[in-house]
Amino acid sequence: MRGVIAAGDPATAAAGQQILQAGGNAVDAAVAAAFASFIAEIGVVHLGGSGIAHLYDPQSGHSLVYDFFSNTPGQNGRPPATLDFQQVTIDFGATTQDFYLGRASVAVPGNIAGLCQMAADYGRLPLQQLLEPAFKLAKEGLPLAKFQADTCTLLQPLYTHTAGMRAVFMQDGRMIQGGDHFYLPDLYDTLQTLAREGATFAQTGALAQALLRDQAENGGLLTSDDLLSYQVYKLPSIRLPYREFELLLPPPSSTGGVLTAFTLKLLSHFDMQQRPHSSAAHLQLLYEIMVATNRARPFWDEWCDTLPAAEAIAKFLDDGFVRPYLDEIQTALDRQQASPYVAEPPAPNNTSHLSVVDGDGLAVSLTTTAGESAGYVVPGTGYIPNNMMGEADLHPNGFHSRPAGQRIPTMMTPVIVLKNGKTRLVVGSGGSIRIRSAIMQALSNLLDYRMTLNDAVNTARVHVEDGALQCEAGFDPAAVDQLEAMGYQVNRWPTRSIYFGGAHSVSRTEDGRLVAAGDNRRGGATAVA
Repeated sequence: MRGVIAAGDPATAAAGQQILQAGGNAVDAAVAAAFASFIAEIGVVHLGGSGIAHLYDPQSGHSLVYDFFSNTPGQNGRPPATLDFQQVTIDFGATTQDFYLGRASVAVPGNIAGLCQMAADYGRLPLQQLLEPAFKLAKEGLPLAKFQADTCTLLQPLYTHTAGMRAVFMQDGRMIQGGDHFYLPDLYDTLQTLAREGATFAQTGALAQALLRDQAENGGLLTSDDLLSYQVYKLPSIRLPYREFELLLPPPSSTGGVLTAFTLKLLSHFDMQQRPHSSAAHLQLLYEIMVATNRARPFWDEWCDTLPAAEAIAKFLDDGFVRPYLDEIQTALDRQQASPYVAEPPAPNNTSHLSVVDGDGLAVSLTTTAGESAGYVVPGTGYIPNNMMGEADLHPNGFHSRPAGQRIPTMMTPVIVLKNGKTRLVVGSGGSIRIRSAIMQALSNLLDYRMTLNDAVNTARVHVEDGALQCEAGFDPAAVDQLEAMGYQVNRWPTRSIYFGGAHSVSRTEDGRLVAAGDNRRGGATAVA
């Protein structure tokens, strides 16, 4: 077997499969799949976004995080007299949320720089070959998956904001629907030039010039200095023991990596075999651990801003800091009484994840996002920018208050799990602040409860939000009743939902087989090469 991949759409997975079959390694496959996803998964990710990737090579024991998340724009630039920064309200059913779009919502993009750097550093195949699956999708288009079309419809105010977007996402006067042929004009030529010129095309080349010209003419903040000074960070993993395993998590700019590490450090102190899966005791523990992490988060937010990253991580994960939270959890469990709910700020919803392991064990966990999109297409390019500057949760001190050039924090958390130095699990998720709870539960399901990977990923999940334990359809009603009888607030979901993330995962079983599982909440797909 050359490898396996799990991703958010069959076309994305097929792109990685094609590259593995052509002799590429896991990095080649991940890069090819990511570029394909910017077409096949147009409802959640775009070429003009950014991301984080996690690599592990069992041959050397070396792991590395590629941080190509967005920077704040505006270096050595003069803000325009009028910013193109417009509010839209999205109705999510149970709640509404405001976003901002337009040229001034665009943060410095990192996808092209990061993916090209990964391919240059670790890939076997030339960029031209890695882009071939994306070429085909860009030239011919594809039937759009229902999940992607439904997401576009949900975000209709953004996806129909300008004539350029309406030309792409509306057909015969209606929003594009599942099964409709999706085609993004001009993107094929853009990708062809990218294959020839590499990342400089988006830094100083024609794509960069088109983006900057549009920004200058229409109230944007991006400058040539922003693109020239942008760097892909190569960072060491956070390494955390978990029972007989070792967890590799991303450091900042990933806030999610540190908070997930804290949650899993708490979980590691409890014997899960004494708490049958989906029992009231299991649900109670998950609630208490999630709320304890929320209580600890303000300390992380403060230390991350005031201390060097390594020092902040060490302080936050120190046993002495963790111990009081463990004691509080144990007290709540003993009393069978819920700890007070503590909220945390939301995070961008539109995110996609893919996981790859090749036949040599090289593993890649890769998460990308574009926010909800900036609501326009750069003329003549097929390039849809991000709206990371229009996400209120990413800018708690106010929009456009973060210094130009500074990395924006993200909840994205691509994770790799090792056992005896070999890849055991590659996991990550889309889904805003639910990324952490999705990863924690998929990981615990596999490692603690010894589920198959498919069950570990697709078993019902919970998340704490809005003062209650959000319980996805599939839990034993009697166990939920018992939890409510203890005084816990519970919101019972009647269906499965994308709300609970999309943890597309790959695993190496105890006997050495490679298996993959797509999360069926978010169009998950797998492929074997």
